[in-house]
Amino acid sequence: MSTAFVLGGGGVLGAAEVGMLRALFEAGIKPDLVVGTSIGALNGALVAARPEPAVVDRLTALWESAAAGRDVYGDRAVRQVSRAVRTGTHLYSSEPLRKRLAEELGDLTFEELAVPFQCCAASIEKAAEHWFTTGRVVDAVVASAAVPGLLEPAVVDGQHYLDGGIVNSIPVGRAVAEGADLLFVLQVGRIERPLQPPKWPWQVARVSFEIARRHRFHREMSEIPDSVVAHVLPTGGGSAKDDSLLAYRSFSAIEGRVDKAYRASQKYLAEHL
Repeated sequence: MSTAFVLGGGGVLGAAEVGMLRALFEAGIKPDLVVGTSIGALNGALVAARPEPAVVDRLTALWESAAAGRDVYGDRAVRQVSRAVRTGTHLYSSEPLRKRLAEELGDLTFEELAVPFQCCAASIEKAAEHWFTTGRVVDAVVASAAVPGLLEPAVVDGQHYLDGGIVNSIPVGRAVAEGADLLFVLQVGRIERPLQPPKWPWQVARVSFEIARRHRFHREMSEIPDSVVAHVLPTGGGSAKDDSLLAYRSFSAIEGRVDKAYRASQKYLAEHL
């Protein structure tokens, strides 16, 4: 069988994927293909570069570093406002993210990774889903994780890209299309929580986006051929705070997210494999 790890987007909630990865590697499960979106692209790129248990410690250190320094979203409010006024498009610079990724991956290209890796971004010029499969991995991951309004649109080969979660948040269908017949879906917990009607204007866009995101995921899951086996790993539970307006800055619960997802996924794998 060809085994794929499918890593979904979700910002800081993506720490849960680290716990899932630990459970997978401890169970002796390694990928033949890794596909990811947004934070799932970041986690996935490191796994594709080093598809072995030691990568979990590397990812844990990366997430702990982010929690300690809030590297990507660490600017003070005055700098955020200044950048937003100056650029008109974003609050934070993507350079801290690019620098941190370069420390981990250097100038690695897709062709040099230990296992095939693909990541998704939203092409602005083409208004379409774009899959990166060649070139520098760091450039592709920065594009896949370019959260609208928070980080600037990424430029790769003269084209502009935004976060892949806009077009394909949990890319199950891509893994199937690439020939995988055993999928392990690493998601951040949103699909586990029921949606509530919005009560405030700023909640309308989030709920609308969430409906679109979940609709595609459930549709692709329903279209998986009978010959393909898919396991959606659990996070161990979250809270309504995970969907708050400033949740993207909430790094304090990272350790708990990793641990809960690890324990829940460990139990799931023991029961289903």
